[in-house]
Amino acid sequence: MVGEVWRIGAVKITRIVEIEATGGMSRIIPDATRDKIQDIGWLFPHFASADGRLRGAIHSLIIDTGERRIIVDTCIGNDKERAVPAWNKLQTAYLANLAAAGYPAESIDTVLCTHLHIDHVGWNTKWDGAKWIPTFTNAEYLFGEVEYNHWMTHDREGQSQVMADSVTPIVEAGLQKLIAQNHVICPEVRLIPTPGHTPGHHSVMIESEGQSALITGDFLHHPCQFAHPEWPSAPDWDVPQGYATRVDMYRRLAETLTLVIGTHFHTPTAGYLKTDGKAWRLDVG
Repeated sequence: MVGEVWRIGAVKITRIVEIEATGGMSRIIPDATRDKIQDIGWLFPHFASADGRLRGAIHSLIIDTGERRIIVDTCIGNDKERAVPAWNKLQTAYLANLAAAGYPAESIDTVLCTHLHIDHVGWNTKWDGAKWIPTFTNAEYLFGEVEYNHWMTHDREGQSQVMADSVTPIVEAGLQKLIAQNHVICPEVRLIPTPGHTPGHHSVMIESEGQSALITGDFLHHPCQFAHPEWPSAPDWDVPQGYATRVDMYRRLAETLTLVIGTHFHTPTAGYLKTDGKAWRLDVG
């Protein structure tokens, strides 16, 4: 579905939802047990159910500067064989939703992956009946160089299959560009290194007309990790680095006017980070 829309100066950011659900995220953040979640009052009702189950989402974010159309992270994708039953051979209206939002696939000029995990690269490609082909045929695909080189030589929980069906076809088509973790895409959009979840992970800063927003990527998965930055995400490659990144980013974002847009946050998805005692909370208004 077509989700929320935000304006950051002259830049428009549009959310395209592939999956939004309650429950299921406990396997991602094992420390976030129901009783502990129920102790974090500000998570309700948006980010947790009354019985303490986490709410989450998988979505893409379109950054429209007026001159550039950038899609950040491309979800899980249709038709792909995945070990997670709920993600296996999906059949969603993702491409139709993109078009309904005014961004048909052929209009996208840049695909930006915060990292190369299964739920961030899926719609990089689509099945044409015989092989995986690029979905965004007029786009340049930006992959972190550290990230790409790492996953070309390491496998973890089926990552090699993800590379084979969602990344390598882009390389074979010559549409990829390997970039640094602090790459500047255009005057309004630049990357910030946020390692830990993966070796080459980066987040996305949008700045225009004195306003700013940050697309988190997966340096955190759920707002409960604002209250408990020490809670790692199960897929984190380097747990101590992930914790250090969260604390560093929270300190940089807290009490500022930078809109924080969570890559896996349930609706309302975005808010402002506030200091909350020795931790932090997300203020969604």
